[in-house]
Amino acid sequence: MPELPLYEYAVVRVVPKVEREEFMNVGVILYCRQKRFLGCIITLNEERLKALSPELDFDELKAFADGFEKTCRGEGPIGQLDPASRFRWLTAQRSTILQTSRVHPGLCAGPEDTLERLHRELVC
Repeated sequence: MPELPLYEYAVVRVVPKVEREEFMNVGVILYCRQKRFLGCIITLNEERLKALSPELDFDELKAFADGFEKTCRGEGPIGQLDPASRFRWLTAQRSTILQTSRVHPGLCAGPEDTLERLHRELVC
């Protein structure tokens, strides 16, 4: 029986006021070296986010999320890095409105299916 490939993932969070450390999970990023896969799913629910922070600039947040997704897809200056470097850059600790959790490992048969499952479990 072949071994399942290792993957790493982090939860993408919106942190409207960094000093308060309150957040809402809005996405998942997953990297699997063996399958040469780097992907993310980000879902911004404006109604839920406004309940967390009524003064949140949703257009600005959407722009940050779009940049995150583009980098993941290999677009832009950071997107020119290899997938492992992009994953490490995207999951680096930062004090901005869009942050990630610690990186967690796992084993999977298919990274696309695992990404979708994690998104359903951790975000929706």
